[in-house]
Amino acid sequence: MTSEISKINPMDIAIEKLKEKHDLNDFKSYEPELVSFLIEDALDNQRQNLSVTFLWFYKNRITGYITLLTDKINLEGNLKEFFREKDIHYKSLPALKIGRLCVHDDFLRRGIGKLMVLFAIKAANDINESKAGCRFITLDAKRNSRKELDSIHFYKRLGFKVLKERSKGATPMYLDLRTSNDN
Repeated sequence: MTSEISKINPMDIAIEKLKEKHDLNDFKSYEPELVSFLIEDALDNQRQNLSVTFLWFYKNRITGYITLLTDKINLEGNLKEFFREKDIHYKSLPALKIGRLCVHDDFLRRGIGKLMVLFAIKAANDINESKAGCRFITLDAKRNSRKELDSIHFYKRLGFKVLKERSKGATPMYLDLRTSNDN
């Protein structure tokens, strides 16, 4: 689209829940499995009440998407001790999971991903305000050999912590909504 790497003004973004009418064929990402999920599985998962996908538009062009679903964190190790000290004795605590987050290749490094994470945090806080308890945001971050594309570093900058360190596959991460800073 453009070589300009300027931030996109959040006021210029439109967000829509995925619907049958959306044309997704021009969406591209360096992560083909995220494109495949959007085109082949996201709407079906939504119909089955497994997740909800939100499309992000800039000037009527899809810039990315985020998929949200419910989750829980099993309290083990340091987390278990941390919550025991606070007199919380559950085996798990409720969470909202970022199941997928993908920014169109033409819009990378322009602030869209951070806006999507803030959207998820707001959704979790809205749940807390009016519907049910939700203590965490969770996700499974992927490593990439190119550091600028490594989602683990991206999420750490936004305040997420590693739940379980893994050398292969996705790394589970979390953000505690009660102790996190506003990003």
